[in-house]
Amino acid sequence: MRAGRYRYAQEALAETRSDFPLRAHRSLVLASEAAGSDLVERWLAEEPGPESTLMWARVAVQRAIRAADDRDERAETLERIALTACDRAAAVAPKDPTPWVARLAMARLHRLRDPAPHGLLTAPPGPWRLFSHILSLDPWHREGHHRFLSFFFTRHGGSVNAAWDVAAFLSQRAPADSVLRLLPLVALVESYNPTQLLADRVWEQPQWRSTALAIYHHWLPRATGYRFTPVLDLAYLAHALVMAQREFEARAVFTAMGPYASRMPWSAFGDPAEQLSRARRACGLPVPGPA
Repeated sequence: MRAGRYRYAQEALAETRSDFPLRAHRSLVLASEAAGSDLVERWLAEEPGPESTLMWARVAVQRAIRAADDRDERAETLERIALTACDRAAAVAPKDPTPWVARLAMARLHRLRDPAPHGLLTAPPGPWRLFSHILSLDPWHREGHHRFLSFFFTRHGGSVNAAWDVAAFLSQRAPADSVLRLLPLVALVESYNPTQLLADRVWEQPQWRSTALAIYHHWLPRATGYRFTPVLDLAYLAHALVMAQREFEARAVFTAMGPYASRMPWSAFGDPAEQLSRARRACGLPVPGPA
């Protein structure tokens, strides 16, 4: 994508039409590379189709969110373009949840406030109708669940209690071996407040230690069968295990990550490279040096 050629991207996405997790993963990675150029627009003009249309939506959403966060004067225009792109991608591939997930990423810009379903203690309003449509296409869509949960984060205008409530609600309805069981650990990182007494000891509490160990036993074996390395999910699990003083299990998770790394959750606790290096050393693993 950086070289300005979209042929390989076309092929990489075309083979994911029936594999929604892989399609979400690849399109997001490709969009992060293409958002700073006009490659996707040229691709769409030359070869309109499900892949180029989806990539236009992905790139347009990234640009719109970045502009809104930066208070760019072009934010409203870019958001309208992104909504149009998402609508077009959804129309081209109506069974693909990915365009709807891209649209969900923008929900925080206007704080959509549909009433919550029964069963949540705080009953937080949010983009429930949009999320429900995504679930109708893929009940366990990983990115869709994470995008929805992030709507309730305090940094996006939500609250700690709402994020806790939604994370628990979504994870409890997921199968025991689902990656969605990680959602409470994501909410735990988001609620981290270093000024609170014993903030770094929360993960040692029986509730969180057992949550991390259950994911380790039930989901980690399944993750080895993925067609991509779920780096971010593995990072959250490794972090929780290290914080819970379960270095033996964390070591296996780091090994499953291979040579890859992510900024989160490490950046929530300081310099991400330093935090990751410290965690690896605690597990008796080498710390990669600079390339």
